Amino acid sequence: MIAELNYLEVWVPEQMQPGTLFLLERAGDLGKPDNPYWAVLACPSCGSLGLITRQQCAGLEAMICGSERCSAEYFLEGGEIRYRQTS
Repeated sequence: MIAELNYLEVWVPEQMQPGTLFLLERAGDLGKPDNPYWAVLACPSCGSLGLITRQQCAGLEAMICGSERCSAEYFLEGGEIRYRQTS
């Protein structure tokens, strides 16, 4: 399953709908030096906000929603959100 990735240019948390990405203004200042936090992404399934790393933003690592009520697994690929296949 694929969903569209939406970009938010100005940080307004109330406008973060499921599948919205906001690139941090000072990306790279937080997190591990070799893979810092790069953006905030609203889970495409439930809308919970979470920090994502540079590698996740580039589509090199998958993400799992951190919400207690959602366990969606997905990754970014060319401006789209692609859900991981379940076995």
